[in-house]
Amino acid sequence: MGDLDDRVGDAVERNVGGAALHPELTRDLTFLHERGQPAGMLAARTDAEGDILSAAVVSQDASPQPLTSAQTAALQGIAPDGAPRTRTVPGLGTYRVAALDAGGIRVLTGLPMDDVRDMIDGLVEVEIAAAAVGLTAAGIVCAVVIRRQLRPLGRVAATAAEVSHAPLGRGQVTGLTRVPERDTDPGSEAGQVGAALNRMIDHVEASRAETMRGEERMRRFLADASHELRTPLASIAGYAELMNRGTDRIESGLAWRRVNAESARLRSLVEDLLLLARLDEGRPLQSAEVDLAALVAEAVWDARAAGTDHVWRLELDPDGSALVPGDEARLRQVVANLLANARIHTPAGTTVTATVRTTPTTSVIQVRDDGPGIPPDLLPTVFERFTRADASRTRAGVLAGGSGLGLAIVAAITTAHGGRIDVQSTPGHTEFTVELPGTELPPAGAPLRARTARVQERGGRPRIPWAPSRRREVSRRG
Repeated sequence: MGDLDDRVGDAVERNVGGAALHPELTRDLTFLHERGQPAGMLAARTDAEGDILSAAVVSQDASPQPLTSAQTAALQGIAPDGAPRTRTVPGLGTYRVAALDAGGIRVLTGLPMDDVRDMIDGLVEVEIAAAAVGLTAAGIVCAVVIRRQLRPLGRVAATAAEVSHAPLGRGQVTGLTRVPERDTDPGSEAGQVGAALNRMIDHVEASRAETMRGEERMRRFLADASHELRTPLASIAGYAELMNRGTDRIESGLAWRRVNAESARLRSLVEDLLLLARLDEGRPLQSAEVDLAALVAEAVWDARAAGTDHVWRLELDPDGSALVPGDEARLRQVVANLLANARIHTPAGTTVTATVRTTPTTSVIQVRDDGPGIPPDLLPTVFERFTRADASRTRAGVLAGGSGLGLAIVAAITTAHGGRIDVQSTPGHTEFTVELPGTELPPAGAPLRARTARVQERGGRPRIPWAPSRRREVSRRG
């Protein structure tokens, strides 16, 4: 098209030059007879308004032929600015025409576009064919590539379908099918899906295993609870039956004492179970400022009264303030259970030490003894419910806390207060550590005096012989 426009511009300039030889002849088209004029070229003379005065077309091996009125009308209204335009001339076809005004000599010239249009049509056909072939080839290649790339996703889908048919609702879920490692490449989308599916399967197995463990613990808990509750109930029922029969095999006073003892044991078990249930439900505890030093000191004196055959020691930090927010009754139960555990499961003469110390953020209670220690196979489950020691740590009575709930209650109360509990045990050294979040520390020196006063003023309690040293031995002789 650009080449054709150039040729149209050259032709109109040449024709203007030919018409300028006879400027007085406004209808003269003799320049069309010059040699070298291409066949099919048309030319016209126009007036100042752009109307056609005369027009003719160059014929092959013949003189120029004048245009008809219809053909002339198709060329009307073309401004003599030299810009090429496209016009369709009836009977001649489509032309690229341009008009030029040179000193009052106005000439319109046009060249046929048939060759150019044929070339453009052929180019379009070639492009369409090439595009069709290219798109077909691209479609085939894309289909092959996509199918190949989707093969890992298909394997992932097959794995997911296989896992979906696994009996997840019953039994132990282990060994579920995993996506092959080659299909878990994080560099591809299918690999990311495969890796995510494997992680999900891992989570399902872990969750199901934890559920099974929880169900097993629940079954064991119910069995242990039933056993513990059945024993005192059977005793009560047996003694009641003996008294109803009026037999002389047992004194009624002894029977009533046994019934009261078993009733107390049963009541203690029920209260412990109820406490654990409330803690499991997350019921809020009472919250007030509790002085752990005073609380532990009183618990040591209580333990001394119950275990006169043990040596009891109390260690306090005179420069710290063991003030914590919490439920004083429950924290007292924590310390009492730890001391009772040490008293029950250690032989006479064992030294039991209760320590209270503080850090910038926590208050720590430690209860340690130099007894035989906890068996290694029992240590991992020592805070689970109904966990009991072996024969070397046998129970010491129906009300001595030997049901296996004492340390479970300690762990539950500590957790409810936002703390943590830990145990370390070797032969000759067993240590329970309770960490509780503390409050802001008061000035050094003041807390200890305040605690001393409160402990000494409590009615019915022995006065604790406070001394500057951090360790005091509390015994029958002390």
